[in-house]
Amino acid sequence: AAYPLSKSNLKFRSRTIYSWYFVVTMIFNGGLIPTFMVVKETGLMDSIWALVIPSAVNVFNIVLMLNFFRTQPIELEESAQMDGAGVWRTLWSIYLPISKPSLATIALFTIIFHWNSWFDGMIYMNSPSNYPLQTYLRTVIVARDLTNMNASDLSVIANISNRTVLAAQLFVSMLPVLCIYPFLQKYFVKGLVLGSVKG
Repeated sequence: AAYPLSKSNLKFRSRTIYSWYFVVTMIFNGGLIPTFMVVKETGLMDSIWALVIPSAVNVFNIVLMLNFFRTQPIELEESAQMDGAGVWRTLWSIYLPISKPSLATIALFTIIFHWNSWFDGMIYMNSPSNYPLQTYLRTVIVARDLTNMNASDLSVIANISNRTVLAAQLFVSMLPVLCIYPFLQKYFVKGLVLGSVKG
């Protein structure tokens, strides 16, 4: 969506209409109850798709990619067209390889957004066995279930403070993101297209 919206009005005449369509959906949201009703009526309740599909297209990420594509020199596209590349070939062979920093940023934003969204699991999942990890960790902290523990387990838990449990939850919730970040960090570089346009 960001690639065609980054073109001028001469190349894409309906660009302004589509841009406003995306901006309006970013500003005005239906709210929690209509979103819940749509998820329920489409039969997505208690499945992983209830967590993925409602937030699959983030307009902020589209705007981020749109601004990245606009900063690229027009000579890259013109040279590809002179070599006979079409629109799709230009997108896949030229623009996507040089947009790895933006894609890595969007991937990191999306991973952190989905990783921290414990509330979606609370409202879209009926059975606790389908809870995402953040929702499960929240339920462990808020309501500790002591029914399945024997006397020795209870004596161990009596020595653990609430701050220790909160610190353990924080560490467990941060660990996957900390493991992913070093692999995405190499894409956060400047000047990736520096020198690609001569003259």
